[in-house]
Amino acid sequence: MSKKRKYVFVVGGVLSGVGKGVTTASIGAIMKSKGLIPTAIKVDPYINVDAGTMNPTEHGEVFVTDDGDETDQDMGNYERFLDVSLTSTNYMTTGRVYQTVIENERSMKYKGKCVEVVPHIPEEIIRRIKEATEINNADVTLIEVGGTIGEYQNILFLEAARMMKLKNPEDVAFVLVSYMPIPKHLGEMKTKPTQHAARTLNNTGINPDFIVARGEDDLDEKRKEKLAVFCGVKKDNVISAKDVPSVYEIPITLEAQEIGNKLLKILDMEPRKSELGSWQKLIDQIKNSENNGTVKIAVVGKYFGTGDYTLSDSYISVIEAVKHASWFSGYNPQLDWVDSEEFEKNPKKLENLKNYDGIIVPGGFGTRGVEGIISAIKYARENKIPYFGLCYGMQLASVEFVRNVLGKKDANTVEMDENSPEPVIHINPRQARNMKESRYGGTMRLGAYDAKLKEGSKVREAYGKEIISERHRHRFEFNNDYCDAIDQAGLKVVGVNPDIDLVEIVELEDHPFFVGVQFHPEFKSRPISPHPLFREFIKAAIGRNAK
Repeated sequence: MSKKRKYVFVVGGVLSGVGKGVTTASIGAIMKSKGLIPTAIKVDPYINVDAGTMNPTEHGEVFVTDDGDETDQDMGNYERFLDVSLTSTNYMTTGRVYQTVIENERSMKYKGKCVEVVPHIPEEIIRRIKEATEINNADVTLIEVGGTIGEYQNILFLEAARMMKLKNPEDVAFVLVSYMPIPKHLGEMKTKPTQHAARTLNNTGINPDFIVARGEDDLDEKRKEKLAVFCGVKKDNVISAKDVPSVYEIPITLEAQEIGNKLLKILDMEPRKSELGSWQKLIDQIKNSENNGTVKIAVVGKYFGTGDYTLSDSYISVIEAVKHASWFSGYNPQLDWVDSEEFEKNPKKLENLKNYDGIIVPGGFGTRGVEGIISAIKYARENKIPYFGLCYGMQLASVEFVRNVLGKKDANTVEMDENSPEPVIHINPRQARNMKESRYGGTMRLGAYDAKLKEGSKVREAYGKEIISERHRHRFEFNNDYCDAIDQAGLKVVGVNPDIDLVEIVELEDHPFFVGVQFHPEFKSRPISPHPLFREFIKAAIGRNAK
């Protein structure tokens, strides 16, 4: 007998960035703590087929799944909170839905019927939701609808949710995450924007079962009563979610108000006890770290040009991975964003790097600020500052070494100079063909690939095993013609893909920690189980800090 599937739709009101993603992830963590199997789906209302071609300073980080899907950054939140690996079935966009419907029409799957926006688009949305539920064998599927209530782009996803609720009322619940502003000139929390959001949701045929009220302060009883009366929600189902120092406190905050069992009641399920001990232990670890020393990490790169409001979104998985590893070692992390172009304008500013315990160069594309990054890598190598290069950071570390240790001054990546006489980083023929044909979306080396680690290396010791699997997102590769030369000079090739013989990891000998990886280890870091390479990098940084 197949089990009864339950669905929780999470929608947003008043403004974007209100916290739908971490609320969705937190509810999933609560359900998992009750012994249920949750999964989470992100709905992006964009016409884009995936997030791969979106600018990270506008849309945020592109998160990559094991099966190579380029998704919204909230998928990373789901994986971190649920401690699972999701797939492409957990992500959908308007473009992806329409693409499938049109392909079905072209192949006569509608048997000659007129194909209409309603019902065929909502039906395809429902099919995708149920497919993800079955593939993940989920008891409870959480569906986060991107954007805010009232946006035209959301209407078809809300129509799909309404249709599911109409067919099986006891299987579907709705959570409205809304912002409660406190205008400075008034000094009191206002409920009207959330009332308006709830009424707008009503216009789609949906009534929220819960309101998660986001804001600077906790809700008082008076405002809970107002929201209950004017939004048609039980007072006990108005959940206060004030700002907290760490997003990892949110499951504890929400479950303190019994949101889990209240949701189970709406879904006609028996109440269950939560086991959030590991989350409380993490919160205690974070708070204790704040009282200990601080480990200072410089993140050197690009995507910093539009201001502080975009930095955290552009590299959110890197930020979280550094936090996880730092808390694990009992230290409070301090990340500073260092624009590499500053080193190109004034090389003397490189001396500022000596004030850091470690340096990270994250992934990126293009030519802007690259020479500044290479200068920073050289400084880290020569001054024995722990260095961790992620994807582009591995490629540029290889270029720097060939230039300044092997003496080949023309060494470069063909991304910078396609006619370089010393192409340390080149492009494989398949990727060259994609670029020539202007095919960019979903055409990189994407998803999980194996790497075989060299015995005796730092990375082999960190992982504790010979074969690893990590996620990739890149077009350019290390040129194997340079393997022997860099290896003999001290930059050891310590990780290679066993199937296609591509260099995955380089490691500098006689250095506290100097590692470059062609993949993105940050995607697999979890708050309760930090990624081994980030963990060892932070340990080395703390060692420098102690000196």
